[in-house]
Amino acid sequence: MKAVYIARLAGPGGLELREAPDPEPGPGQVRLRVRAAGVNFADHLMTLGLYVGAPKPPYVPGYEAAGEIDKVGPGVTRLKPGMRVVTGMKAGGYAELCVIPAERALPIPEGKSFEEAAALPVNYLTAYHALYVLGNLRPKSRVLVHGAAGGVGVAAIQLAKLRDATILGTSSASKHEFARSQGAHHMIDYRTEDFEKRVMELTGGKGVHLALDPVGGSSFKKSYACLSETGLLVAYGASAMTSNGRGSLFRKIGTFLTSGFYSPLDMMLTNRGIVGLHLGRLDREPELIASEMLDLGRLWREGNIKPHVDAAVPAERAADAHRLLQDRKNTGKVVITF
Repeated sequence: MKAVYIARLAGPGGLELREAPDPEPGPGQVRLRVRAAGVNFADHLMTLGLYVGAPKPPYVPGYEAAGEIDKVGPGVTRLKPGMRVVTGMKAGGYAELCVIPAERALPIPEGKSFEEAAALPVNYLTAYHALYVLGNLRPKSRVLVHGAAGGVGVAAIQLAKLRDATILGTSSASKHEFARSQGAHHMIDYRTEDFEKRVMELTGGKGVHLALDPVGGSSFKKSYACLSETGLLVAYGASAMTSNGRGSLFRKIGTFLTSGFYSPLDMMLTNRGIVGLHLGRLDREPELIASEMLDLGRLWREGNIKPHVDAAVPAERAADAHRLLQDRKNTGKVVITF
């Protein structure tokens, strides 16, 4: 089979398409012939050596994949070859074939494409867990979504919309119309506007009940300042560690130092809080992930959410797919295809 490897830590230029042995499913496993694999910002951080817990190169990244089951292992009876499924995994999605536990295979509804399916697991699980589980999003709440035109941003807008929330988003001005088409009510250009000031203006000084921040650094402090009493900041990334597609130890340290220091006493007195979210570490709670994925599958099947695929790039050009994220040019999801 062919697989895309992170061969060296050199950004998109470190990706290589190589031949690899075909994997065989063991007991309770199925083999998936991958048609589309999701590309995430975490994958880009891996190519820079900035992702905590990533293995040393060379290895095959990829947290999500969609395709057809082409072989089942011993003991698997529910799934059959030919079934169209999507899955989330710890690694290995950037390959023509991958082996997964049978219980992690979610059937793809009739009429849904492989590309759309591959855009579901990571982005929508992140947004679902942030909004519905950690944030306990209540109807009519006010929500701030950073990176509103990106993969997680689109998922968060669509899911918050289902709770009739007022959605404030940040992005570059060129993406505002797209984010509004997904359901955002107010958009802020983070490059030319002080988003903290604009959030408070747009909410009449009340702030937001929930803020989703994947940026880190000083953005965390400003997002926290945007919270209403009883508000919660969900920190789920640190894209501030990179600039122009590059990372450095200096930027990493700077991001940490500018993230701020928060007093538990202040949180108690204002009924505000901060919680972290690392989707990869949620793998330690498989039952929780499975239940959330099933609910997302239902919402997707019923048409309540719809992943937006901005670009489907052949695996031979995986570096180009990564550059779209690196340069912040994508709206919605980027996938690679086999």
